[in-house]
Amino acid sequence: MARVVVDVMLKPEILDPQGQAVQRALPGLGFQGVSQVRQGKRFELEVEGPVDDAALARVRELAETFLANTVIEDFTVRVEPETEKAAS
Repeated sequence: MARVVVDVMLKPEILDPQGQAVQRALPGLGFQGVSQVRQGKRFELEVEGPVDDAALARVRELAETFLANTVIEDFTVRVEPETEKAAS
């Protein structure tokens, strides 16, 4: 199984009140020098079989029709590199 990640973010021209709230809170928490925060969503999908062009096209369709509101959000789809599992 492979993991495909879909990151969904508000389009740059869309106001992000949650990101702004985080940005305003950071100095009070001791974090200086952050000029902008944008809040988004991350979906991790475990995909059976090979992640070929057809599988990625299905994931993009899923993202476009269900995971993202494409009127106000952009999304990216990527395959997460496999990591070795520790032997028990």
